[in-house]
Amino acid sequence: MKPVPHATSLRRAPVQRRSAERLTRILDACADLLDEVGYDALSTRAVAQRAAVPIGSVYRFFGNKRAMADALAQRNLERYAERVTLRLQETGGEREVASSWRTAVDAVLDEYIAMKRTAPGFSLVDFGNQIPVGSRAEPNTRVADRLSELLAGYLDRTPDEDLRRVFLVAVESADTLVHLAFRLAPDGDERIIEETRVLLRAYLERVLD
Repeated sequence: MKPVPHATSLRRAPVQRRSAERLTRILDACADLLDEVGYDALSTRAVAQRAAVPIGSVYRFFGNKRAMADALAQRNLERYAERVTLRLQETGGEREVASSWRTAVDAVLDEYIAMKRTAPGFSLVDFGNQIPVGSRAEPNTRVADRLSELLAGYLDRTPDEDLRRVFLVAVESADTLVHLAFRLAPDGDERIIEETRVLLRAYLERVLD
């Protein structure tokens, strides 16, 4: 079973499998509708209809559409971490990746681009940057913290405050440039994406080499 969104975004965490499956349908419907109508026109009633669940089921988990979008952003982050982990496992063990941190950086950037192109609702919500989705930590801080924990072993580093700060700068920079790439072209301007890769490598080699 896929991990459910963090409890802070839910009124009530699902306990039974049927409840977890219903939550998944609700978030899937939310993601699809975001692509179709955008955040402003999104409504909990429309999500309930698309997910084929009673409106009460939506309110059982979420107080409003902001909380629902926040849960979707958290699920996106979980799925992104899973994709990066799988990508790194396919390239070899920690020892091999640690010898070339650029492999890890490529995985981080490539999987983000892939989700921008294919994941429903991701272009509007991603990890929570595009819409006002809550008052907890800034979305890029969450991403940087997660990447620090995820990649520390591959980089042969301790996930301390210095590494978190480095990743936060990298994530903020990449986030701005990737959104620029997708403003210039529907699937992302490849030249901007490659410039982003060059910028990340130039910045990170000062710390990681």
